[in-house]
Amino acid sequence: MADQKIVVIEDNALNMKLVRSLLIRGGYNVIEAGDAETGIALARDHRPDLILMDIQLPGMDGISATRHIRSDAVLKDIPIVALTSYAMQEDKEKTLDAGCIGHIAKPIDTRQFLNQISQYLQADDA
Repeated sequence: MADQKIVVIEDNALNMKLVRSLLIRGGYNVIEAGDAETGIALARDHRPDLILMDIQLPGMDGISATRHIRSDAVLKDIPIVALTSYAMQEDKEKTLDAGCIGHIAKPIDTRQFLNQISQYLQADDA
């Protein structure tokens, strides 16, 4: 786990701080981006094990960014998990249709978050 890299694309500073703290406590290397364009560039540079994608982002939204990543030959196999306050079933379906492998609702359940991350990383290894 210690060598696993996670790119977090999140524009809200408080959400980023919480996610960063939890992931670091879990032993992950965290690479942060405040917008989709930066996140995509960082994913290209670092080839992370997982991308956590906020859906409501300035500029390119998370759905568009996910589709962009899925269409990129270099990035297409990196698993993406949506981080979103959108809780409706159709919103979850949109993230899955765009290419996310899962969905973590905000506010984040801090007691379950690292277990969820671990499961998504294991699912990708399967």
